[in-house]
Amino acid sequence: MENLRKLLAIPTDRLDKINAVLLDPETRVVNEFLDVVARYGTPEEINRKAVEAGQLDNLLARVKAVRPDYLEDLDWLMQQREKKAFISIEDYRWKVLGANAEKMPFNDDFAVTLEVSATQYFPWFMKAARNAVQDGALMPGRYIKVRKMKEQEADGDLVALAAAMQIIGASYVETLDTKGTDGSNVHLGGPETITGYFGGVGQPNDHALMWLDEYLYYYTTYGVRQVLNVNAGTILLGFLLHRLGIDIEFKISVFFGSDNPYHALWILIGAKLLSRDDGTTPLIGFNWSNSVNNQTMELTAQFRRALGFEDIVRFEHHITETWKSIVRQPYNRRDELVEIADHVANISAKHEGGDPEIEQTRNRPSDILDYFRDLQEIVDSGDWENMQLNFLDKIDACNKTARALTEKGLSFVAARHLHHI
Repeated sequence: MENLRKLLAIPTDRLDKINAVLLDPETRVVNEFLDVVARYGTPEEINRKAVEAGQLDNLLARVKAVRPDYLEDLDWLMQQREKKAFISIEDYRWKVLGANAEKMPFNDDFAVTLEVSATQYFPWFMKAARNAVQDGALMPGRYIKVRKMKEQEADGDLVALAAAMQIIGASYVETLDTKGTDGSNVHLGGPETITGYFGGVGQPNDHALMWLDEYLYYYTTYGVRQVLNVNAGTILLGFLLHRLGIDIEFKISVFFGSDNPYHALWILIGAKLLSRDDGTTPLIGFNWSNSVNNQTMELTAQFRRALGFEDIVRFEHHITETWKSIVRQPYNRRDELVEIADHVANISAKHEGGDPEIEQTRNRPSDILDYFRDLQEIVDSGDWENMQLNFLDKIDACNKTARALTEKGLSFVAARHLHHI
């Protein structure tokens, strides 16, 4: 076996050949990549624009210009944060465990991030926040958004939610518009043919560069740092962008279909190869396919640690899914999460649906295809209230996961500025 293992060693001259391609001034794909970047300035200028655009005061000024009525909600959110109106982690543990909370050891090194998807509309988020104060519930520490960028930019939800994330101390991820559902992909006639995604064909031909251009626009205009990544080509572009010194981050989507440790090894090898000299990579979230099991993550965790990425690359694992259009139901992986959470670090528990026993009682259960609908069509159809309830069910599922973790003496990450007091 050892003789076979030695055959896997990669000669250093292979790296020389890769560098020759990347540095050759005649390599067109690299030239076109650099041309897009240059339109936004030097890496230093691009980062400066992003930092300035993402400052809370500047975000609030944009909210005032586009949706001044949202300022009252954001002011309320800041006031409740300062009043410590949201339940603290200490009080939450007492709520779940009673006096046993003082005896239970909690290892924060393996804290699970509470995540919800998709956070489509600012009013839904505010409804969840008000409910959390009223009910002594938790707000997640991570939010995924899968709404059309231009639509939410125009109506003010993009900037309002960006401000809200800073206020509550949570991370969030945007999904850019340059993907197969924009009409670029001949395999897709619309969301009803979403299975076309699973071949990684969401950004054909020159759409990889269009994705790059769109990314830099929202990064420099609104300080949007984290976006979803669904295609091997745009994953490479993200690595190259970060290698230039531009401080973007991305997460790999479930639509990329990462369903085994060898797939993960390939991606993490690329991340290591193109990491910065300080060891960092822009790959901060790895959203597994719904078909993976705990062993998949345990095996991957071994070489994730060996490559120096344990604290950087989060494993994002679906605990619940929308009732319709994505998985066979009932689907609930909470018990598996509790089994793995005490020995695999940096896991995110993603809640894309309510618990199955709740979903099946709703007049209109959650549907993954709702992510691709226009806001006006949702309102006109009368689905707004039902879809808001679907989102609140996801928040409730997050809270059930927090309870299950707490009962086993396991830590979690909720919105840091609200609960980690």
